[in-house]
Amino acid sequence: MAATFYKYIILGGGVAAGYAAREFASLGVLPGELAIISKEAVAPYERPALSKAYLFPEGAARLPGFHTCVGSGGERLLPDWYAEKGVELILSTEIVKVDLAEKTLASSFGGIFKYGTLIIATGATFIKLSDFGVQGADAKGIYYLREIDDADSLVEAIRAKPGGKAVIVGGGYIGLELAADLIINKLDVTMVYPEPWCMPRLFTSEIAAFYEGYYQNKGVKIVKGTVATGFESDASGNVNLVKLKDGRELPADIVVVGVGARPLVSLFKGQVEEEKGGIKVDAFFQTSVPGVYAVGDVATFPMKIFNDKRRVEHVDHARKSAIQAVQHIKATEKGTSVAEYDYLPFFYSRSFDLSWQFYGDNVGDSVVFGQTDPSVPKAKFGAYWIKDDKIVGAFLENGSPEENKAIAKVARVQPPVTSKEALLASGLEFASKI
Repeated sequence: MAATFYKYIILGGGVAAGYAAREFASLGVLPGELAIISKEAVAPYERPALSKAYLFPEGAARLPGFHTCVGSGGERLLPDWYAEKGVELILSTEIVKVDLAEKTLASSFGGIFKYGTLIIATGATFIKLSDFGVQGADAKGIYYLREIDDADSLVEAIRAKPGGKAVIVGGGYIGLELAADLIINKLDVTMVYPEPWCMPRLFTSEIAAFYEGYYQNKGVKIVKGTVATGFESDASGNVNLVKLKDGRELPADIVVVGVGARPLVSLFKGQVEEEKGGIKVDAFFQTSVPGVYAVGDVATFPMKIFNDKRRVEHVDHARKSAIQAVQHIKATEKGTSVAEYDYLPFFYSRSFDLSWQFYGDNVGDSVVFGQTDPSVPKAKFGAYWIKDDKIVGAFLENGSPEENKAIAKVARVQPPVTSKEALLASGLEFASKI
């Protein structure tokens, strides 16, 4: 079979692909030069919508409402946009073999694609409990959430089990956001996670206590310090019981698992340098192979602000890294240059009427300020992380746009701190003065 050639190919159809396509279009790309190859059946979309609004019982997010690039306030790129720009959307196509030396991609259908420049934007996929040999983990009624098809399946399950019992395995991003969604859908929700508090990778115990208390006030039951070790099913193969390591058993009509993700890099093993679980790239997202870039979840890149290398799984980085890579590709063609990637880590979440933002790094000592009583309506509080006598991270719940900009500036500037007590007393006022 003859290969189809594109000057540029973006492998993956998630958030990074949409932002990369928009940047190519803005910098100039001829019809037929650029293709996006995606195993999903729809044009790139803002993936966070799946856990934040897609499951709402009323006013739920639906396509085409959240195609990229609306997540950052930009134009919504509908499928017609790609056609108008001469960008080829090759959907429902899974690439099963990559040869970086020959610059070829082979699909499961037998199609062969050749490229001049490749952007790897394959993202990450969820970790399944069956990967660990958990008994009964392949039963019907156990759900994961990563793509729109996953969300559609979960919507159907919620509608089929009104008032049913839902067990969420995991206490991170997905667990917390989906617990809120399912409670809003009037299900009986229990969260199970092994850590001593929720979101341990980011939250301190004091911050976590606020969110756990808030969720419990909303009706979410929380079981900490144990894991799911097995599932039982009914005669039809549908899950009906979750077995925990501590001996407890939880009846369940729906189980949603959110225990982490792993980058999709297996296609490139042995062909490109890797580091810290991802594909090693430079400050322009170039890999060790000329003409091959890696962006978003799969890239381990230089974190300039902290002078180390990291892999970041977050939509903000997916957007910005894609833009950086395309700018470098086009600048190189013109014989010009772009500035090195200088990323400030950013994470956020929205659930119920809560909305928090975090910038920087959560290392060192923490100082929590403000109202942390979960029973107080619209409670506002925040935290700073201090390392080597300077602020390296900042967090704020229920902040205004101006206040969120202020804490972002604090994390970027990293001002010195002489007294934790003074910082505690000044709280958010400190950020407004930086």
